[in-house]
Amino acid sequence: MAFGQRHRREFITLLGGAATWALGARAQQPALPVIGFLSARSADESATLITGFLRGLSESGYVEGKISIEYRWADGRFDRLPGLAADLVRRRVMVIAAVTTPGALAAKAATSTIPIVFVAGGDPVKLGLVTALNQPGGNATGVGIVTFELLQKRMDLIQELVPSVSTIGLLINPTNTTAEFVLREVQEAARSRGRQIVTAVASSSAEFDSAFAALRQQGAGALIIGADPFFNGHSEQLGALAAQQRMPAIAEVREFAAAGGLMSYGTSFAYAYRQAGAYTGRILKGEKTADLPVLQPTKFDLILNLKTAKALGLIIPNTILVSADEVIE
Repeated sequence: MAFGQRHRREFITLLGGAATWALGARAQQPALPVIGFLSARSADESATLITGFLRGLSESGYVEGKISIEYRWADGRFDRLPGLAADLVRRRVMVIAAVTTPGALAAKAATSTIPIVFVAGGDPVKLGLVTALNQPGGNATGVGIVTFELLQKRMDLIQELVPSVSTIGLLINPTNTTAEFVLREVQEAARSRGRQIVTAVASSSAEFDSAFAALRQQGAGALIIGADPFFNGHSEQLGALAAQQRMPAIAEVREFAAAGGLMSYGTSFAYAYRQAGAYTGRILKGEKTADLPVLQPTKFDLILNLKTAKALGLIIPNTILVSADEVIE
């Protein structure tokens, strides 16, 4: 039977109604919560850390398909962070996960209303991120890696391995807003131990060779790599250079020791990012930053490169061997 004009009109009306219903139903579906993720590092070097962050989010029920994340990477260029933070504010994200200290400071400067969950080195109170650790106040909380105790521990470890060294070098990144803070802490720790600190600066990988040469000229017999996102991102290059220069050195992350550096000691960043992810999920569920105390890491990793120690002619005390979380041979 022919499909008449009246039937065509009814069919078109039916299709139109169905399309309108589908559009309306889609419009009624709640939008995914959007998280802003701001880091001074690069995406490539942060893959393991992102896995930890996503695992923390999943503990609050926010898995892939239930959230949207806007990633912003400064790729080691700290001067880009204010603009990246401002962009996330313009996009009206619900929470900003600001990892690395420069990222946290940029986010805090960009907004006083959007909740911020940070992973930051240094004292969050002294940095102005929170008013108190137990009662953060304002719009920020997160994981605070208090660096002074870690710097003291790194200095103790390097002293234990090379006890005859009286002058210790410190490599710092002058573009990092916490550089002066780190320098003061290291100098204070050195004075209390009867050691002298000499410094060299580098803000690009092209400056590493000249920085090592400057430290040698100043009489440094050992080296502490300053805790810094840029240095962490170039840990393999720095570790290989320290081995090549036969410089007993300690840094923050495992990659340094794995690449030939003498040892590393620092926070388990993957776990710290997991804690930040869990806090982000709790805020998405309605909790307030002011009610979430700043967390302090409790897991620290000591990695020793035994091959490098032997090449340097160092005798490893049993106290270090038994306390090492990993010994690379």
